[in-house]
Amino acid sequence: MAHSKKSRKANENSPKLAPRTKKNERVLSGKKKDTGNKAGSRHNKKVVGSVNGTATQKKDPRHGSKVAVKLDLPSKVVAPKKEKGPKLTDEQKLLKLEDDPRLNQLLDMLEEGRELPQDDQKWLEKQLNQIEALMERLGITEEDDLEHVMKSVTNSDDDLFDKFESGADLLKDFQNKE
Repeated sequence: MAHSKKSRKANENSPKLAPRTKKNERVLSGKKKDTGNKAGSRHNKKVVGSVNGTATQKKDPRHGSKVAVKLDLPSKVVAPKKEKGPKLTDEQKLLKLEDDPRLNQLLDMLEEGRELPQDDQKWLEKQLNQIEALMERLGITEEDDLEHVMKSVTNSDDDLFDKFESGADLLKDFQNKE
């Protein structure tokens, strides 16, 4: 097929150009309407504060806080507060002091005849004084304490034997039920 050159003539199907108008008849669209804030409006107090010519003090949210920030470190470190648990009764305090492993270890060393270092000796005396004060408050004397220990030692063998016998009876009852 032979190449044919396109013609420049417009036929009736081609797009039509708008008719020419004279310059003085043309309507100019004018200046484009401004959008957004005026340049420098953040810093211009008259523009920011004025609405329809009246000055109102609206705060621009883009402005930060004017509060001074302290830049130096605190000189004194605040220690966290210790949480106090429920108060112990005198009996509970006494039991806690008597069950202290350090106290028991130092008393064992004294019974063996060893000499204690000075700081351990002071701590031991302080603990013994606290125990004595608590015993006085509770009305416990050393004689009562000794009598209680002697009763528990003498009766303990009999009590153990009674428990053993009662346990054997209970076992027999249980076996007979089945």
